[in-house]
Amino acid sequence: MGSRFPSHQLSSGLYVSGRPEQPKEKTPTMSSVAMPYTGGDIKKSGELGKMFVTPADGSRSRKSGPINSNAPMRTGSFSGATSHSGQLNSGNRMTSGGAPGYVSMKKTNSGPLNKHGEPMKKSSGPQAGGGNVSSRQNSGPIPPILPTTGLITSGPLNSAGAPRKVSGPLDSTGSIKLQNYSVVNNQAVTRINQCDEYSFRKSFPKTIFWSIILLFLMGFIAGGFILGAVHNPILLVVVVVLFAIVCVVFTWNTCYGRKAIIGFISQYPDAELRTAKDGQFVKVSGVVTCGNVPLESSFQKVSRCVYTVTSLYEYRGWDSKSANPEHRRFSWGLRTLERHVSDFYISDFQSGLRALVKTGYGARVTPYVEESIVVDIDQSNRDMSPEFVRWLAQRNLSSDDRIMRLKEGYIKEGSTVSVMGVVRRNDNVLMIVPPPEPLSTGCQWSKCILPASLEGIVLRCEDSSKIDVIPV
Repeated sequence: MGSRFPSHQLSSGLYVSGRPEQPKEKTPTMSSVAMPYTGGDIKKSGELGKMFVTPADGSRSRKSGPINSNAPMRTGSFSGATSHSGQLNSGNRMTSGGAPGYVSMKKTNSGPLNKHGEPMKKSSGPQAGGGNVSSRQNSGPIPPILPTTGLITSGPLNSAGAPRKVSGPLDSTGSIKLQNYSVVNNQAVTRINQCDEYSFRKSFPKTIFWSIILLFLMGFIAGGFILGAVHNPILLVVVVVLFAIVCVVFTWNTCYGRKAIIGFISQYPDAELRTAKDGQFVKVSGVVTCGNVPLESSFQKVSRCVYTVTSLYEYRGWDSKSANPEHRRFSWGLRTLERHVSDFYISDFQSGLRALVKTGYGARVTPYVEESIVVDIDQSNRDMSPEFVRWLAQRNLSSDDRIMRLKEGYIKEGSTVSVMGVVRRNDNVLMIVPPPEPLSTGCQWSKCILPASLEGIVLRCEDSSKIDVIPV
């Protein structure tokens, strides 16, 4: 029977339209069979164990093709298995010369179990012979052994796992000089010049000084005219006596003015930081500690300082060279001055509070720290102080036949210091900052001391100037 539509007969004998379906391929299924306990014997491990049995002639049959040395190592569960699985590790990927490649490999068989039924892990360490044989570990290079402290340090490690020391002895004229240069030229360090220190001639008002000079000049002219006209010397004598008194007062203030200001600072009452208000001018006495940038003295190399000063003086005779343009004969003149200060902390004796003293970053500071003579050099002992000659060479200063004297002072951490400034409170941070206006000491009539002005933060230390003189 013919038909336009194709048909076929099923296995049950029924005819249906359409073409018969093509038989489909069965998807292979995998089944796992429980492996018996082998007791650590690789011969009882079945087909998997036979894969790791080494032939007697030492050769290995490779069915998967050559191993690609440039391919990355797999870090899956099979490659990261421990030594009891019987996996053959390819060892380290780098040779001793640094070129990529494979070194000789070591076969690790299955081992016995511990009392908990878990395989025992084998620990590997550095092998003798330069590391040509590598034991089975995780994939990738073996990490370096950390020091016993457990700290992760930077830089290369030695054979014991500790950081390798690469620094050598410091050069006295190289590394130390660069280190001091970096600290001194830090923005957090304030460099105090000679013009910043107290001087009666500089602090006395110029207008008043020249007015007094003009009045005495007019008095001398009038006294001389009266003496020549009427032969009466009274006015001239009065003017001379007044001029002598003014000269004595000026000379007294020039010589004794610094000691009078130190006495004023000592007699100024101490304030308690706990009750001090914001913006109040106070004097605080306590023990100092270094801030972020500790200083070091220039000559004696005293570390952990908050303030340092080193000055070099020269004596000028009749035909000697001058240390500075204002150096007079038969006197000591300042040739060079190094004075630095940075931010530090002070613990108040009254309340025990700790405040940050803002003396760094170019702040205005007036220090009153005594200096002691460290080195005295003349023609007889010029070659007996190599440290002093080295100190001069580092600063490009000549050491000819001059008579020189080196003084040094500092405020070391732990010293007792008196600080005068303005209190600032900012987010529970207690600070002492420079005052906006100079502090006037007023007239001290009992001591014949004229008023003086103290600008910025005032520092006074009494016990840090006790420095032993270095014998030369």
